Amino acid sequence: NAAETSASSGGLWRVHLVPNQPGLWKYKVHFKKGKDIAINDDPYIGEAVVPHHEKQGQYIVLISNTSDDVFSQKGRLQYHKSGYYFHENGDAVLKLGANSPENFLAYEDFDSTYSYDPDLNYLKSWQPHVQDWKSGDPSWHEGKGKGIIGALNYLADKGMNAVYALTMNIEGDARDVWPFLSHHRSDFSRYDVSKLAQWDIVFTHAERLGIIMQLITQEKENELLLDDGDTEYLRKLYYRELIARFGYHNNVIWNMGEENGQVEWWPQGQDDNQRLAMIRYLRDHDPYNNPIVIHTMSEESHRKPILDGLMGYSRLDGLSMQVSHPENVYRDIRKWIEEAEKSRRPWIISMDEIGPWHTGTHRDIDDPAHDTIRQEVLWGTLMAGGAGVEWYFGWFKPPHDLNAEDWRSRENVWEQTQVAKKFFQMIPYAEMNPYDLTTRPEVNYCFAQEGKVYVVYLKKGGTESLDLSSSSGRYSVRWYDPRKGGDLRYGSVKMVEAGQVIDLGSPPYDIDKDWTVLVTKN
Repeated sequence: NAAETSASSGGLWRVHLVPNQPGLWKYKVHFKKGKDIAINDDPYIGEAVVPHHEKQGQYIVLISNTSDDVFSQKGRLQYHKSGYYFHENGDAVLKLGANSPENFLAYEDFDSTYSYDPDLNYLKSWQPHVQDWKSGDPSWHEGKGKGIIGALNYLADKGMNAVYALTMNIEGDARDVWPFLSHHRSDFSRYDVSKLAQWDIVFTHAERLGIIMQLITQEKENELLLDDGDTEYLRKLYYRELIARFGYHNNVIWNMGEENGQVEWWPQGQDDNQRLAMIRYLRDHDPYNNPIVIHTMSEESHRKPILDGLMGYSRLDGLSMQVSHPENVYRDIRKWIEEAEKSRRPWIISMDEIGPWHTGTHRDIDDPAHDTIRQEVLWGTLMAGGAGVEWYFGWFKPPHDLNAEDWRSRENVWEQTQVAKKFFQMIPYAEMNPYDLTTRPEVNYCFAQEGKVYVVYLKKGGTESLDLSSSSGRYSVRWYDPRKGGDLRYGSVKMVEAGQVIDLGSPPYDIDKDWTVLVTKN
């Protein structure tokens, strides 16, 4: 009960298990002690600890009919050899939510959580979201935790389903998150059981809300902190602790590190062999096979040499993309999706950090319409075949990437993201691909399941034509407002005959605004 007692040690051991099938399950305990036993894969090493060693038992697992959360109903998040995340039941998932604050876990209600740099203070109370905590929600220590739990509630109420969170930022930007007893190197092999139990309460609540936890295991500045970047004693222990404590959750994505790799402005990064080794170790030791991605550099010249070394690697499932400028998003995401498909190891690619680094996503008070990021980033990503978007807040104007603790500062962004989500839930997006079937592909985007469904996004409004020369039959033409959402509407053209280049007509209103056109075969 460490989350409540703040215990630093104890004699009780817990096993987390999420059975994936009903029926009779049997277990046998192997309980050993010895030098470095925690990272030794040899089952014959070590001295047996009685009476625990070789205990056996069994129990019956039934199908739950009581839980109504999405992960209980649909199952664990998985890599599905395609460009999207899937649940175990086969339903595709778009990952949409918050990339900021990256130090989501720098929370004053967690035990032993502090900023060790006197010049930095980005510790959070999450006070603005205490109002979003609901009766029956979890807390600890007689009321602690309501702010961060309420923050998750708010995000879920806005239709979002993803949070980006560093699990270690020692030597990084904020320097206030780690799983160890302290930030000192002497404690890197000792884990804070009460803090991690409190993290687990938060991750459990996120899972109940249908929120994906993308856990970023290291920051740019600390790639070499553990074992000088190799996968040896400290890094193995780190990954095994993360897996043991949180890998059982159905909503986990492992992110191997922010801006991973060597560049001229930061040469103290991991090399190809170190990168492959750590991905291999995490994949081979996670019994639940949770998705593994890696965060990229923002510029293509820095990104390409690193990603080329990972292309086709069977243990890496995707990319957490950083792009320096909104106008590059569609091009960059489409490029890497196509490159991965050529390697026969498709990558799940989501747009997780939009630049420029100092600006990111503006506050509503500065940019209430958010036209640029809606057009270039949100719809640009989804029309390129990207698996989702997380919104990064930049560094200049608070609440920014490090001190944000009020997600209402970007409420209009969440609402516009929800509008896009509702549209994509109407179409078989996991079976569709980007196509250049419009007369202005450099301006407008087309996403299609050839012969069945075509989506055209008019980024700057106006009119457009669609090449249906290779199709046959009649198609209906309906319009969707990407700014406000609502029902599908007819424009000036309701029905067209394929086998030719067809005119989509004009929208029902606001011809000079962006629109989404849905063309479906009757």
